[in-house]
Amino acid sequence: MTDDPTEAVRAAWRADSARLVGALTRMTRDVELAADLAQDALVAALEQWPATGVPDNPTAWLMTTAKRRAVDHFRRADTLRRKVAQIEDSRRGEEAQVPDLDSQVDHIEDDVLRLVFLSCHPSLSPESRAALTLRLVGGLTTSEIARGFLTTEATMGQRISRAKKTLSEARAEFELPTGEERSRRLDDVMAVIYLIFNEGYTATAGEDWMRRDLADEATRLARMLAALAPGEPEVLGLQALLELQGSRMDARLDADRAPVLLEAQDRSQWDRLMIRRGLAALRQAEALAARGTPVGKYFLQASIAAQHAGAVRPEDTDWPRIAALYDVLAQAAPGPVVEVNRAVAHGRAHGPDAGLAVLDAVDAGALGGSPLVPSVRGDLLERAGLHEQAGAAFTDAAARTRNAGERAVLQRRAAANLARTADN
Repeated sequence: MTDDPTEAVRAAWRADSARLVGALTRMTRDVELAADLAQDALVAALEQWPATGVPDNPTAWLMTTAKRRAVDHFRRADTLRRKVAQIEDSRRGEEAQVPDLDSQVDHIEDDVLRLVFLSCHPSLSPESRAALTLRLVGGLTTSEIARGFLTTEATMGQRISRAKKTLSEARAEFELPTGEERSRRLDDVMAVIYLIFNEGYTATAGEDWMRRDLADEATRLARMLAALAPGEPEVLGLQALLELQGSRMDARLDADRAPVLLEAQDRSQWDRLMIRRGLAALRQAEALAARGTPVGKYFLQASIAAQHAGAVRPEDTDWPRIAALYDVLAQAAPGPVVEVNRAVAHGRAHGPDAGLAVLDAVDAGALGGSPLVPSVRGDLLERAGLHEQAGAAFTDAAARTRNAGERAVLQRRAAANLARTADN
């Protein structure tokens, strides 16, 4: 543990803010109030720890302080005297001996899981779910989230505030959903984590090709969710997918911070620990699947990522296996993005004409102005030796992207193909 008080506060907050807000939400039944109480405790720590020193158990200090603030709040509200008594009874036992929160893992982790589900309540939009999850569960500051999603701190603060108010107005329950409702909500939770990761892995706009803080935070959330729901193969599949894809992050930029595509990456830079974690999670999911537990799109995508992770060199990649997995994925989770990726796989496995046949069947309009279809078309045409058409496709894709790093890659490939046309 660091001796620097400010760093100690930050470390404790990032590690345990979800536990803190979750426990306070369980007590107060008000996520907005819980978040405010947790922030009050954080401010108190920033003010007091430099003078008094870092406590032996920083998280317990934050929890006790926040609970005292809760008692003070309810004392001021005469209509909530009953809640005051409940919290004070709990506090009296805790003040006699400050608890070691790690000794209450099951109870506290249940609170975290409840908080994850609450952050992804169906009354919220996907964008609000992502922002609130990063704030309450990820422990990111409003400014960090705003930078990640290319908006102002004020705008993001308003979005998070509105999301908390929406939950209060909807009287969202802190209890875990059950049955079909839990399955639906779990899908929403995983979708939000995946959305956050993808925005970090390949940013939709801005100067940077990646926003690693978002990708890393999404991976941390996926690990947390897998630890909380170890019997769900799709949750394990999501963790495996994010670990395996995230393992490539160091190799995705060269020394000049320019993007490096998968086949040109230095695979010695891939994070072997993340690969081991990802493969271990995938094996757990496979074991559950072997016992009859259904799997879905995250498991299948993780299985595809595992094929890349197992290839020492690009030419060792088992593209026919990947193409077959994409065929299954297209049945399990049909959609234009899956079809575009399926076109890439079939192009590598069976030749560019096979890939173009798959791509030609994609409804490009469903992807709006995305550069995805023309960029993949350019790649397949380049492999087919049709360099003039490939150059035009890459030029089209470059004009569509809002990400400066991706635009540079596409323009470079367009120029290379058009130069080869001129040479011929």
